[in-house]
Amino acid sequence: MGIAQYLKEIGRGKQGARDLDRAQAADLFGQLLDGGVTDLEVGAFCIAMRVKGETPDEMAGFLDATHARLHRLPASRRPTVVLPSYNGARRLPVLTPLLALLLAREGLPVLVHGTPTESSRVVVDAVFAPLGIAPRGTLQAVAGGEAAFVPTALLHPGLERLLQVRRTIGLRNPAHSLVKLMNPVDGPAVLVGSYTHPEYALSMAAVFERTGATALLLRGTEGEAVADARRLPQMDGFVAGRRVPLSEGQRGTVTDLPGWPEGTDPAATAAYIRAVLDGREPVPPAIALQVAHILRLATQCTTSEHAT
Repeated sequence: MGIAQYLKEIGRGKQGARDLDRAQAADLFGQLLDGGVTDLEVGAFCIAMRVKGETPDEMAGFLDATHARLHRLPASRRPTVVLPSYNGARRLPVLTPLLALLLAREGLPVLVHGTPTESSRVVVDAVFAPLGIAPRGTLQAVAGGEAAFVPTALLHPGLERLLQVRRTIGLRNPAHSLVKLMNPVDGPAVLVGSYTHPEYALSMAAVFERTGATALLLRGTEGEAVADARRLPQMDGFVAGRRVPLSEGQRGTVTDLPGWPEGTDPAATAAYIRAVLDGREPVPPAIALQVAHILRLATQCTTSEHAT
């Protein structure tokens, strides 16, 4: 079905719009990714979905289309930890690189993927740069004990195009949620998904279940996939789509964070990360707990693979 017909279904407003089934959603999103639609049609899709909201089945269909087209990284010997980084820092330091390097230190391959979609935030590669990690220009397997950063455009230019629509219309669209749910690796992976609002915890969990993902889901730092060091958030796990208990959140704010950098300056954030990795500053408890949970999921992911 052509995109105009889909737009008639999803573009009738909050009350009149019709939800798509998974196959229809995959067909629609595939047309968007393939670039055969006009900028006007892309904008109409983004606005319509912003008003209607996407269902878990629609998001699963969008993922089906994306996974069928992604330029994926080859599988590594161990499950790859996938950290999407699209929000960046507004008020707090971007500590996604700290999480990535702590996991790499445990011997896991770690893939961070992302792209800036607005100019007012500090993005992850600005912190990776002073740590000596440059964006990759080719899609190679990530070695165990290595943290790599891959720009989204390398994974799929059409997906990058959808993300950049935000610069024009100032609003998020389903692609911004999709990138936090996708697996860019041609093999086993532990996806780390984060949300900013509680309702997204339910919808993202439903998608992980429908797609059979192995994943950790938490309320991250300003939308980043790293736990907020000032709190102990709830963390939920999934192994092949099956929910596994991890940890309940705790109320209150952690105030004892030695060396915690004020603001979002990339150089100061990188210096703090070095201090933690060198043992001169302690690992924040919330991030240490997140690392432990991801290691557990990676082990269960391997066990699940062998069982099948």
